[in-house]
Amino acid sequence: MCQLLGMNCNVPTDIHFSFQGFRARGGLTDHHEDGFGIAFFEQSDCGVGLRVFHDDKPSHLSPIADLIGNYPIRALNVVAHIRKATQGNRCLANTHPFVRELWGEQWVFAHNGQMNRDFLAKIQQSAQQDFSHYQAVGNTDSERVFCYLLNQLKQKFPKKPQDSQLFAFLTEQCREFAKHGLFNCLLSNGNWQLAYASSLLFYLTRQAPFGEAVLSDHEVAINFADVTTAHDRVTVFATIPLTSNEIWQQLSVNECLIFRDGAICYQDRLNDAETLSIEQGIAMARRYGTTL
Repeated sequence: MCQLLGMNCNVPTDIHFSFQGFRARGGLTDHHEDGFGIAFFEQSDCGVGLRVFHDDKPSHLSPIADLIGNYPIRALNVVAHIRKATQGNRCLANTHPFVRELWGEQWVFAHNGQMNRDFLAKIQQSAQQDFSHYQAVGNTDSERVFCYLLNQLKQKFPKKPQDSQLFAFLTEQCREFAKHGLFNCLLSNGNWQLAYASSLLFYLTRQAPFGEAVLSDHEVAINFADVTTAHDRVTVFATIPLTSNEIWQQLSVNECLIFRDGAICYQDRLNDAETLSIEQGIAMARRYGTTL
Protein backbone atom coordinates (compact mmCIF):
# COMPACT_ATOMS: atom_id res chain seq x y z
CA MET A 1 0.00 0.00 0.00
CA CYS A 2 1.05 3.64 0.17
CA GLN A 3 0.99 6.68 2.43
CA LEU A 4 -0.55 10.11 1.94
CA LEU A 5 0.52 13.62 2.90
CA GLY A 6 -1.50 16.77 2.29
CA MET A 7 -1.75 20.39 3.34
CA ASN A 8 -4.49 23.00 3.13
CA CYS A 9 -3.98 26.52 4.50
CA ASN A 10 -5.23 30.09 4.47
CA VAL A 11 -1.89 31.63 3.46
CA PRO A 12 0.85 30.26 1.17
CA THR A 13 2.87 27.92 3.37
CA ASP A 14 6.04 25.85 3.10
CA ILE A 15 5.53 22.11 3.70
CA HIS A 16 9.26 21.47 4.16
CA PHE A 17 9.04 20.35 7.81
CA SER A 18 6.33 17.74 7.22
CA PHE A 19 7.94 16.57 4.00
CA GLN A 20 11.21 15.80 5.84
CA GLY A 21 9.46 13.26 8.01
CA PHE A 22 7.24 11.95 5.22
CA ARG A 23 10.04 11.28 2.72
CA ALA A 24 11.92 9.24 5.32
CA ARG A 25 9.11 6.69 5.15
CA GLY A 26 9.99 6.11 1.50
CA GLY A 27 12.61 3.45 2.22
CA LEU A 28 14.37 4.69 5.37
CA THR A 29 11.97 4.37 8.32
CA ASP A 30 9.40 2.42 6.29
CA HIS A 31 9.23 0.36 3.10
CA HIS A 32 7.36 2.55 0.60
CA GLU A 33 10.15 2.44 -1.99
CA ASP A 34 8.30 2.43 -5.33
CA GLY A 35 8.34 6.14 -6.06
CA PHE A 36 6.82 9.35 -4.78
CA GLY A 37 5.10 12.46 -6.04
CA ILE A 38 4.02 15.84 -4.76
CA ALA A 39 1.80 18.57 -6.20
CA PHE A 40 1.73 22.22 -5.11
CA PHE A 41 -1.10 24.65 -5.82
CA GLU A 42 0.53 28.09 -5.79
CA GLN A 43 -1.08 31.54 -5.83
CA SER A 44 0.24 34.13 -8.30
CA ASP A 45 -0.92 37.21 -10.22
CA CYS A 46 -2.24 34.81 -12.87
CA GLY A 47 -4.34 32.87 -10.36
CA VAL A 48 -3.71 29.44 -8.90
CA GLY A 49 -1.07 27.40 -10.73
CA LEU A 50 0.08 23.82 -10.26
CA ARG A 51 3.63 22.54 -9.84
CA VAL A 52 4.09 18.72 -9.84
CA PHE A 53 7.13 16.52 -9.18
CA HIS A 54 7.33 12.73 -9.67
CA ASP A 55 10.12 10.20 -9.21
CA ASP A 56 10.03 6.41 -9.47
CA LYS A 57 12.92 6.16 -7.00
CA PRO A 58 12.53 5.85 -3.21
CA SER A 59 11.85 9.29 -1.76
CA HIS A 60 14.53 9.05 0.93
CA LEU A 61 17.18 8.66 -1.82
CA SER A 62 15.62 10.84 -4.51
CA PRO A 63 17.50 13.91 -5.83
CA ILE A 64 14.08 15.32 -6.68
CA ALA A 65 13.07 15.00 -3.03
CA ASP A 66 16.34 16.75 -2.15
CA LEU A 67 15.38 19.58 -4.50
CA ILE A 68 11.96 19.91 -2.87
CA GLY A 69 13.58 19.91 0.55
CA ASN A 70 15.87 22.76 -0.47
CA TYR A 71 13.27 24.74 -2.42
CA PRO A 72 10.84 26.53 -0.05
CA ILE A 73 7.74 26.36 -2.24
CA ARG A 74 4.87 28.18 -0.58
CA ALA A 75 1.49 26.73 -1.51
CA LEU A 76 -2.15 26.86 -0.50
CA ASN A 77 -2.78 23.16 -1.13
CA VAL A 78 -0.34 20.26 -1.34
CA VAL A 79 -0.99 16.60 -2.16
CA ALA A 80 1.85 14.08 -1.80
CA HIS A 81 2.20 10.30 -1.95
CA ILE A 82 4.83 7.64 -1.33
CA ARG A 83 4.17 4.36 -3.10
CA LYS A 84 4.36 0.69 -2.22
CA ALA A 85 3.28 -0.95 -5.46
CA THR A 86 0.44 -3.49 -5.32
CA GLN A 87 -1.12 -2.98 -8.76
CA GLY A 88 1.02 -1.70 -11.61
CA ASN A 89 4.80 -1.83 -11.87
CA ARG A 90 7.22 0.82 -10.66
CA CYS A 91 7.33 3.59 -13.26
CA LEU A 92 6.55 7.29 -13.61
CA ALA A 93 3.17 6.62 -15.26
CA ASN A 94 2.03 4.83 -12.10
CA THR A 95 3.32 7.44 -9.66
CA HIS A 96 0.79 9.50 -7.70
CA PRO A 97 -0.57 12.11 -7.46
CA PHE A 98 -2.51 12.03 -10.71
CA VAL A 99 -3.66 15.23 -12.42
CA ARG A 100 -6.56 15.95 -14.78
CA GLU A 101 -8.47 19.08 -15.89
CA LEU A 102 -12.17 19.43 -15.02
CA TRP A 103 -14.31 22.56 -15.56
CA GLY A 104 -11.20 24.58 -16.31
CA GLU A 105 -9.50 23.53 -13.04
CA GLN A 106 -6.59 21.21 -12.31
CA TRP A 107 -7.68 18.32 -10.09
CA VAL A 108 -5.08 16.34 -8.14
CA PHE A 109 -5.72 12.90 -6.62
CA ALA A 110 -3.72 10.45 -4.52
CA HIS A 111 -4.99 7.09 -3.25
CA ASN A 112 -3.94 4.73 -0.50
CA GLY A 113 -5.51 1.29 -0.67
CA GLN A 114 -6.52 -1.55 -2.97
CA MET A 115 -9.59 -1.98 -5.19
CA ASN A 116 -11.03 -5.41 -5.97
CA ARG A 117 -10.92 -6.94 -9.45
CA ASP A 118 -14.68 -7.04 -10.06
CA PHE A 119 -14.99 -3.31 -9.49
CA LEU A 120 -11.99 -2.58 -11.69
CA ALA A 121 -13.61 -4.64 -14.45
CA LYS A 122 -16.73 -2.46 -14.10
CA ILE A 123 -14.57 0.65 -14.39
CA GLN A 124 -12.85 -0.75 -17.47
CA GLN A 125 -16.20 -1.46 -19.09
CA SER A 126 -17.37 2.05 -18.27
CA ALA A 127 -14.18 3.53 -19.76
CA GLN A 128 -15.05 1.96 -23.10
CA GLN A 129 -18.39 3.75 -23.31
CA ASP A 130 -18.86 6.86 -25.44
CA PHE A 131 -19.26 9.28 -22.51
CA SER A 132 -15.90 8.32 -21.03
CA HIS A 133 -13.71 11.39 -21.44
CA TYR A 134 -10.93 10.47 -19.00
CA GLN A 135 -8.62 7.52 -19.56
CA ALA A 136 -5.82 6.07 -17.44
CA VAL A 137 -2.25 6.39 -18.72
CA GLY A 138 -0.68 3.86 -16.35
CA ASN A 139 -2.05 0.59 -15.03
CA THR A 140 -2.82 1.29 -11.36
CA ASP A 141 -6.21 0.80 -9.79
CA SER A 142 -5.82 4.30 -8.32
CA GLU A 143 -5.61 6.14 -11.62
CA ARG A 144 -8.49 4.14 -13.06
CA VAL A 145 -10.66 5.05 -10.07
CA PHE A 146 -9.72 8.72 -10.43
CA CYS A 147 -10.63 8.75 -14.11
CA TYR A 148 -13.88 6.95 -13.37
CA LEU A 149 -14.74 9.53 -10.69
CA LEU A 150 -14.10 12.43 -13.08
CA ASN A 151 -16.17 10.78 -15.79
CA GLN A 152 -19.04 10.44 -13.32
CA LEU A 153 -18.71 14.11 -12.39
CA LYS A 154 -18.55 15.26 -15.99
CA GLN A 155 -21.59 13.19 -16.91
CA LYS A 156 -23.72 14.32 -13.95
CA PHE A 157 -22.61 17.97 -13.97
CA PRO A 158 -21.83 19.33 -17.46
CA LYS A 159 -21.17 22.65 -15.71
CA LYS A 160 -19.55 23.12 -12.34
CA PRO A 161 -22.24 22.71 -9.63
CA GLN A 162 -22.65 24.48 -6.33
CA ASP A 163 -20.20 23.33 -3.68
CA SER A 164 -22.96 21.70 -1.61
CA GLN A 165 -23.97 19.50 -4.56
CA LEU A 166 -20.39 18.74 -5.46
CA PHE A 167 -19.31 17.79 -1.95
CA ALA A 168 -22.35 15.55 -1.41
CA PHE A 169 -21.72 13.75 -4.71
CA LEU A 170 -18.02 13.27 -3.98
CA THR A 171 -18.88 11.78 -0.59
CA GLU A 172 -21.38 9.43 -2.21
CA GLN A 173 -18.82 8.30 -4.76
CA CYS A 174 -16.06 7.78 -2.19
CA ARG A 175 -18.35 5.61 -0.09
CA GLU A 176 -19.26 3.58 -3.17
CA PHE A 177 -15.55 3.01 -3.88
CA ALA A 178 -15.00 1.97 -0.26
CA LYS A 179 -17.56 -0.82 -0.72
CA HIS A 180 -15.27 -2.37 -3.31
CA GLY A 181 -11.89 -2.22 -1.66
CA LEU A 182 -9.69 -0.19 0.63
CA PHE A 183 -10.06 3.47 -0.23
CA ASN A 184 -8.29 6.36 1.50
CA CYS A 185 -7.66 9.45 -0.62
CA LEU A 186 -6.79 13.12 -0.90
CA LEU A 187 -8.32 15.22 -3.66
CA SER A 188 -7.88 18.93 -4.40
CA ASN A 189 -8.76 21.47 -7.08
CA GLY A 190 -6.51 24.13 -5.53
CA ASN A 191 -9.39 25.84 -3.72
CA TRP A 192 -10.32 23.08 -1.27
CA GLN A 193 -8.99 19.69 -0.26
CA LEU A 194 -10.99 16.53 0.34
CA ALA A 195 -9.85 13.84 2.77
CA TYR A 196 -11.65 10.49 2.82
CA ALA A 197 -10.87 7.45 4.96
CA SER A 198 -11.99 3.86 4.80
CA SER A 199 -9.26 2.87 7.26
CA LEU A 200 -6.51 5.26 8.41
CA LEU A 201 -6.14 8.99 7.81
CA PHE A 202 -5.23 11.72 10.32
CA TYR A 203 -5.14 15.51 10.28
CA LEU A 204 -3.72 18.29 12.43
CA THR A 205 -4.65 21.97 12.32
CA ARG A 206 -2.00 24.41 13.51
CA GLN A 207 -3.04 27.93 14.45
CA ALA A 208 -2.26 30.49 17.12
CA PRO A 209 -0.94 30.00 19.71
CA PHE A 210 1.74 28.05 17.83
CA GLY A 211 4.24 25.80 19.56
CA GLU A 212 6.99 23.29 18.92
CA ALA A 213 6.58 20.19 16.77
CA VAL A 214 8.89 17.16 16.75
CA LEU A 215 9.04 14.72 13.82
CA SER A 216 8.61 11.02 14.52
CA ASP A 217 10.71 9.83 11.55
CA HIS A 218 13.52 12.37 11.65
CA GLU A 219 15.48 14.10 14.40
CA VAL A 220 14.06 17.50 13.57
CA ALA A 221 11.98 19.94 15.61
CA ILE A 222 10.59 23.38 14.85
CA ASN A 223 8.90 26.11 16.85
CA PHE A 224 6.15 27.33 14.55
CA ALA A 225 5.77 30.50 16.61
CA ASP A 226 9.04 31.62 15.01
CA VAL A 227 7.85 31.21 11.41
CA THR A 228 4.13 32.10 11.47
CA THR A 229 1.79 34.99 12.14
CA ALA A 230 -1.21 35.08 14.44
CA HIS A 231 -3.54 34.81 11.43
CA ASP A 232 -2.04 31.64 9.90
CA ARG A 233 -4.03 28.42 9.87
CA VAL A 234 -2.51 25.27 8.38
CA THR A 235 -4.01 21.78 8.26
CA VAL A 236 -1.76 18.81 7.51
CA PHE A 237 -3.02 15.35 6.53
CA ALA A 238 -1.11 12.08 6.91
CA THR A 239 -1.84 8.37 6.82
CA ILE A 240 0.05 8.02 10.11
CA PRO A 241 0.81 11.07 12.34
CA LEU A 242 4.11 12.71 11.47
CA THR A 243 4.92 14.26 14.84
CA SER A 244 5.32 12.73 18.28
CA ASN A 245 4.30 15.64 20.53
CA GLU A 246 1.09 16.93 18.90
CA ILE A 247 -2.50 15.68 19.10
CA TRP A 248 -3.69 14.51 15.69
CA GLN A 249 -7.37 14.09 14.85
CA GLN A 250 -8.44 10.88 13.08
CA LEU A 251 -11.09 10.45 10.44
CA SER A 252 -13.57 7.72 11.27
CA VAL A 253 -14.29 4.92 8.82
CA ASN A 254 -16.09 6.31 5.73
CA GLU A 255 -15.88 9.89 6.94
CA CYS A 256 -15.45 12.65 4.36
CA LEU A 257 -13.94 16.02 5.29
CA ILE A 258 -13.34 18.98 3.00
CA PHE A 259 -11.09 21.85 4.05
CA ARG A 260 -10.81 25.38 2.74
CA ASP A 261 -8.38 27.97 4.14
CA GLY A 262 -7.17 25.40 6.67
CA ALA A 263 -10.61 24.87 8.23
CA ILE A 264 -13.38 22.32 7.76
CA CYS A 265 -16.02 23.58 5.34
CA TYR A 266 -17.86 20.27 4.89
CA GLN A 267 -18.09 17.12 6.99
CA ASP A 268 -20.06 13.92 6.53
CA ARG A 269 -19.63 11.36 9.29
CA LEU A 270 -21.72 8.22 9.72
CA ASN A 271 -23.90 8.05 12.83
CA ASP A 272 -22.39 4.72 13.86
CA ALA A 273 -18.89 5.81 12.93
CA GLU A 274 -16.01 3.52 13.86
CA THR A 275 -12.44 4.67 14.39
CA LEU A 276 -9.68 2.13 13.80
CA SER A 277 -6.49 1.90 15.77
CA ILE A 278 -3.29 1.98 13.74
CA GLU A 279 -2.88 -1.75 14.46
CA GLN A 280 -6.41 -2.44 13.15
CA GLY A 281 -5.70 -0.36 10.05
CA ILE A 282 -2.54 -2.35 9.35
CA ALA A 283 -4.46 -5.59 9.80
CA MET A 284 -7.13 -4.39 7.39
CA ALA A 285 -4.48 -3.54 4.80
CA ARG A 286 -3.08 -7.05 5.10
CA ARG A 287 -6.53 -8.55 4.54
CA TYR A 288 -6.63 -6.69 1.24
CA GLY A 289 -3.28 -8.20 0.28
CA THR A 290 -1.16 -5.14 0.94
CA THR A 291 0.87 -3.60 3.74
CA LEU A 292 1.06 -0.22 5.49
